[in-house]
Amino acid sequence: MENNCGTAARLAVITGADGGMGTEITRAVAQAGFRVIMASCRRQKAEAVRRTLMHDRKDLRIEVRQLDLASLRSVAEFAGELLSEGTPVSLLMNCAGTMETGLHITEDGLERTVSVNYVGPYLLTRKLLPLLGPGSRVVNMVSCTYAIGRLDFPDFFTRGRKGGFWRIPIYSNTKLALTLFTLDLAKRVKDRGIVVNAADPGIVSTDIITMHMWFDPLTDLLFRPFIRTPRQGADTAIRLLLDEDGGQRTGTFNVSGHAKPLSEKYTAHRQMQELWQRTEEIVKPWL
Repeated sequence: MENNCGTAARLAVITGADGGMGTEITRAVAQAGFRVIMASCRRQKAEAVRRTLMHDRKDLRIEVRQLDLASLRSVAEFAGELLSEGTPVSLLMNCAGTMETGLHITEDGLERTVSVNYVGPYLLTRKLLPLLGPGSRVVNMVSCTYAIGRLDFPDFFTRGRKGGFWRIPIYSNTKLALTLFTLDLAKRVKDRGIVVNAADPGIVSTDIITMHMWFDPLTDLLFRPFIRTPRQGADTAIRLLLDEDGGQRTGTFNVSGHAKPLSEKYTAHRQMQELWQRTEEIVKPWL
């Protein structure tokens, strides 16, 4: 894997770093010479992953810090700590994600999937922008389900969708929002030399796709040949973070290591600006 970034002592922040794909991304980035902060709400699990990664490579620079994307206060405190330290951030990987099994409202009045998958990463990225500069890369882990996503305001933020709770459409809505945020942010920070891209991992064998329903065995039988391992799912994000090519394009949606052209329906989405403005109002107290 090419890497001409001059990685000595450069800092990478990875959310969801204790998950299947997060672990693989952490491994690759740390082995490329970056100092890595594993941002996780499950500190014990993250510490166990850290110990495993460093078992054979004690030279790796990996640390664990608490971050709960379902709490905007937690996001602000995590980012505030980094801001006070003042170390430039070279890589920001928004990898954490959830697909809730029921309607759960956070302390901020947000539907939990929306907070973890979209509003939390939005706030984290916005707050860390002062630490990002020319050559810095932001990668957001999205999903092919963005294509069936809808943004019904204001219900999107408080319930995930109009009507009753339905986990898959709500998840899809958050991935559409994160995709639009990627495209919008890329344009806003392009003049600063910051690269922002989206990575679609495909269907990956992680806890998030477990449905806990009677048709699980049938679903597994039908789709298992198409389900990727966490390492395979992480590959596109790793390339965007570390490859020379990944730093030469911005505002792109990437699948299987390559940029996939998006239609104008998304690149000039009619709700893109409204989404930004509404999200700004929500995170305003923490900026």
